[in-house]
Amino acid sequence: MEIKNVKLSNDNFFAERKEVLEQWPTGKNVDFDEAVKYQNSIPIGKRFGDKMEKAKKEGITLIQPRAGVALYTEHIKLLQYLETEGEADLLPSTIDSYTRLNRYKEAEIGIEKSKESGRSMLNGFPAVNYGVDICRTVTSSLKSPVQVRHGTPDARLLTEISIAGGFTSYEGGGISYNIPYSKNHSLEKTIAHWQYSDRLIGLYEEAGISINREPFGPLTGTLVPPCISNSVAVIEALLAATQGVKDITVGYGQCGNLIQDVAAIRSLNNLTRIYLDRFGFHDVKVTTVFHQWMGGFPQDESKSFAVISWGAAAAVLARATKVIVKTPHEAMGVPTKEANAAGLKATRQLTSMLKDQSFVDIPAVISESRIIEQEMKCILDKVEEFGKGDYAKGTIAAFEAGVIDVPFAPSKFNAGKVMPARDNSGAIRFLDPGNIPLTDDLRIFHRQKLEERAAYEKRAISFQMVIDDVYAIGKGFLVGRPSDHK
Repeated sequence: MEIKNVKLSNDNFFAERKEVLEQWPTGKNVDFDEAVKYQNSIPIGKRFGDKMEKAKKEGITLIQPRAGVALYTEHIKLLQYLETEGEADLLPSTIDSYTRLNRYKEAEIGIEKSKESGRSMLNGFPAVNYGVDICRTVTSSLKSPVQVRHGTPDARLLTEISIAGGFTSYEGGGISYNIPYSKNHSLEKTIAHWQYSDRLIGLYEEAGISINREPFGPLTGTLVPPCISNSVAVIEALLAATQGVKDITVGYGQCGNLIQDVAAIRSLNNLTRIYLDRFGFHDVKVTTVFHQWMGGFPQDESKSFAVISWGAAAAVLARATKVIVKTPHEAMGVPTKEANAAGLKATRQLTSMLKDQSFVDIPAVISESRIIEQEMKCILDKVEEFGKGDYAKGTIAAFEAGVIDVPFAPSKFNAGKVMPARDNSGAIRFLDPGNIPLTDDLRIFHRQKLEERAAYEKRAISFQMVIDDVYAIGKGFLVGRPSDHK
């Protein structure tokens, strides 16, 4: 199939929509006009995009957890607890893995087993199985705005039910919910599926209902150089805006070096705005989300709080609009509601303490931000060249050529040649840039940074550095030093 970055026609969209709504019985209960009326009845204080825009204007960082369980009554109790005891500004409904894979029959079995056992037998909320009315029961039971978070390559039916069900923000994208999550889904298919989801949200926008859209920033969450994740975020923002989306939150996953993390959010915000404006999307709102550390966590709860707090500090010093919060039980599996609330409260303390401080404009951040922006431009210029101005076509060609290459991604459509490692201060650099089209100056810069580390550690630059870095934070460090430096 040939994919193009053009707005779907109404004829094509509605022909496809008929098939989408027949995927599972709850799809038949989606009525677009009625859903517009329902969304219109949701007060401004519960609209995700409005709260994000207000926070950006006020220069504050909102806090949001991840959370989701199988039984909707328990899901409501969990979110109410995180709203009150956890002091969350924004709430999630994290979708279960069966729903993410469009395996609704297995999700239905999971619901029944959860009822029998009295505990959640799914790792999230099965929104498609519950349908519009139960989703509305969930969203109307809370005082705060609620977002759907998932990881679904084909999220078309989930989008239909979620927005009709009263959710006012929706996460994901055809690249970020494919390459880091899936082995066999082609980019052509997932970009097409997400064009459908974004066109649906564009139709709500045209009907006067603004739905916040958030591409998934961290990708694999493992030593991803900021220029790669930022470039994907800019592309997904352009693809969404083409379909009529007007409110976009671009994201980034914490890497651990404070200067680089602040610079990454700074460059992400700058270039997303520049590229949207360049293609005529001046009316699209841009906000940012910072994801606390996505890699391995310490087993010890107290040490985990240190990792959470470091992420909270980085987010607020970067002036991110919101921060996605981890829990002190991260290394142990699904957290309790108490642990989830504890992570939120620790983050709240940091965002409150640091709200009057910013690192965005300090010289070291500006310098690092320029490096990231140069790298992003190298990638994005080549994507545009491959696609002859079409970012959908260009993205597919760029992945085939390894021009975009996500470290440690499972997808067979990802080249897997890029190898990142930390420099001596913990910033992520390219040990091997693979086929990413960096300039000679940038390649020399990365090599020099890793040579500084190698000299300090008295060892050669090698793949062992990468292995050491992957496991470092779980062992209490950022940079994976050889044993004599521990």
